[in-house]
Amino acid sequence: MSMPPQLDMIIVGGGLSGCLLAWRLSQRRPDLRVCLLEAGDRLGGNHTWSSFDTDLTAAQRSWIAPVVVHHWDAYDVRFPRVERTLHAGYNSITSQRLHEVVSAALGEGVQYNASAASLNETSVKLRDGRQFDAACVIDARGAHASPHLLLGFQKFLGLEVELLEGREGRLPTIMDATVRQADGYRFVYTLPLAPDRMLIEDTYYSDGGDLAPEMLRARIRAYAEARGWHIASVLREETGVLPIILAGDIEKFLASYADVPPKIGLGAALFHPTTGYSLPDAVRLADRLASGGPATTAEARHMVAEMVRNVWRERAIFRMLNRFLFKAGVPAERYRILERFYGLNDELIRNFYAGRLTALQKLRVLAGKPPVPIRSAIPFVSEGRMLRRPRGIR
Repeated sequence: MSMPPQLDMIIVGGGLSGCLLAWRLSQRRPDLRVCLLEAGDRLGGNHTWSSFDTDLTAAQRSWIAPVVVHHWDAYDVRFPRVERTLHAGYNSITSQRLHEVVSAALGEGVQYNASAASLNETSVKLRDGRQFDAACVIDARGAHASPHLLLGFQKFLGLEVELLEGREGRLPTIMDATVRQADGYRFVYTLPLAPDRMLIEDTYYSDGGDLAPEMLRARIRAYAEARGWHIASVLREETGVLPIILAGDIEKFLASYADVPPKIGLGAALFHPTTGYSLPDAVRLADRLASGGPATTAEARHMVAEMVRNVWRERAIFRMLNRFLFKAGVPAERYRILERFYGLNDELIRNFYAGRLTALQKLRVLAGKPPVPIRSAIPFVSEGRMLRRPRGIR
């Protein structure tokens, strides 16, 4: 197909953040000529994104409703000494539904097999030689390594399976940490997608980002068998290695991208520092850019940087908790930090996931007998001190 010689906006990358922005622009600014460039042959990759009802406003939940495939009114957590059902709406989006909805909405505004070789403030050149020009260019191609962020990792392998037996009434289990701990904090995450279909993910909060697929597949099968779930077939597999931020210098991070198109999504550190959930921030940024309507790359960069700075300031406590989790906690005992957290009240837990703890709730998280020794935690309280440590830490 041929695109207009001059576009208003080019979004490079058809993952979650790029798709939501392009889709929201089509809703709020249908007058704009927007092109979404995707390196593969479909949008969304192979992933499942989830969020809680309280992560978003009612208006935001309304406009993303067409891409939400699954909803539950409650969810479970399981630890050696704590098992709870928490009553909060939980929603999941699949890459398949994201592709269907966004591709239908954008039509010829999507270019597939369009791998970017280079991009600047006004153009994108593809590896096949084609060039697209626009007043505003946005980079939505995912996370990039940065010397200005100290990271741990949340890594997982998930199998979507068909079960021999069906059963109504299952709830998601956000964390089952009753499993044997290994490679950091390990838990199993399960989403019941239908009475006889389930997504089972073996997940780790780990110092390293390496996966061992064969071992994880075997552990998932063993977990299912132990729960009395008999797998008839594996329908799909997904993997991920998500960044978990321990500390960083946000001004240096932003300055390193001062002369290139703004990054959004994981590439802009727009995700919950502790859980890795990126959907709420992607929705908020799509709303912001679609309502403000940046006319140039420089304007978009300013708007993105403003949001990044705001969430960075608001989420300092989450980065500190991450430092305790990854640096002060003994790997095999890290689960105790989360176990203690899930003993707190429902409202605090909801606000934690939404990334907006009140001052009193922050104190409550830190008060009481700590799950890691105070002597071990003190060196990691200060983010600035953490940044000055030798680069041997990740």
